[in-house]
Amino acid sequence: MHDHIQEDIIFLMFYASVAMLSLIACCYLLFRRANAIAPDVMSPLRLRRWTAAFFAAIALCHLWYLPMFFLTSPDDKMLGSLIAGLLDSMTVIPLTIVILLVMLQDRRRPLWPVAVMVAPLVVGNAFSVATRSDVLLPVLFVYFLLMWLGLIIYMVRAIRQYGRWLRDNYADLEHKEVWQGFVVLAIFFLVYTIYSLDAGELIYEFATEVINIVLICYLLWRVETLNDLSFPVNDAEDLNVPDMRGQGISPGESFHIRNSIGSLLQQHCVDKQLYLQHDLTLLQLTQAIGTNRYYLSQYFASQGTTYNDYINDLRINHFVSLYREAVDSKRSITAQQLAQKSGYRSYNTFRNAFKRKTGQSATAWMKAAERKQAGLEGKVGEP
Repeated sequence: MHDHIQEDIIFLMFYASVAMLSLIACCYLLFRRANAIAPDVMSPLRLRRWTAAFFAAIALCHLWYLPMFFLTSPDDKMLGSLIAGLLDSMTVIPLTIVILLVMLQDRRRPLWPVAVMVAPLVVGNAFSVATRSDVLLPVLFVYFLLMWLGLIIYMVRAIRQYGRWLRDNYADLEHKEVWQGFVVLAIFFLVYTIYSLDAGELIYEFATEVINIVLICYLLWRVETLNDLSFPVNDAEDLNVPDMRGQGISPGESFHIRNSIGSLLQQHCVDKQLYLQHDLTLLQLTQAIGTNRYYLSQYFASQGTTYNDYINDLRINHFVSLYREAVDSKRSITAQQLAQKSGYRSYNTFRNAFKRKTGQSATAWMKAAERKQAGLEGKVGEP
């Protein structure tokens, strides 16, 4: 009996610590504008606020589940659980979905469908509280699973669309991709499933709190490391260039546009080495060459490439050129140094782009080039 009381006390202390951690995370996101995790990243203010609201809901969630540890009557426990479930369906669940949608910055998605999605959960839980009956809980659990399955399908499509938008508008994808958003789905689903399977054992409660800590830490990292991409991307905002979309472009005009854009890119991007600028966007490139985003996107599509691939090809060619110059002058230089001089702020971004283009790592390519150079020099030195 004494051991059981001691375990309860330890768990309640742990329970309160997780609630306090969530509250601290909420205050941090609301009142601190500079990032502690990634100081060079400006995270989206909208995402910070919604995530802070989610952390506040997690802290409150611990508050309204707290009476469950002290109630002894089965009827009171059931009613307390039903009330807590109702409050969860009004706060924690919709806020989780909102965070996933706000992470996607290719467009400002409406949030009212979230209310429509969770409305059956709210109504069903409210009915259960009013009638003090748990007869609807299995039905609500099945609906929750189906809702989450539909959300996963939607997020797969939305994240793929978001990824294409990034490749069409940004040269550097670091601190912009959000495929990790599925981690939020997986963690939240795991928390809910574990809690639903609670057989009254303390191990379930401990597991739920550990997962809550992981969720809080992950979301803090995600918010701090995600760049704010809220810049105007409408064609009409590019340069006061008339938007010809939908007005019908003749094949001759389209051919002329593609040809002129190619020469403009050569003149303003390649010759002036504009591609070496960190985090160069498609909008900045259109302003530099004097066209609009629609025509430039059409040009890249006609070439069977994306803006991201175009810039990375130029940077990798620059890397190769710098390496050959270093070899010819007998200078010792590392791949990291050359990558930085080729416009890459992150070596990881360079490494992925280089391997995607050449099929091998930069260091392996450099070693192969060294062996080839040594072989040529050996042949030249033969009598």
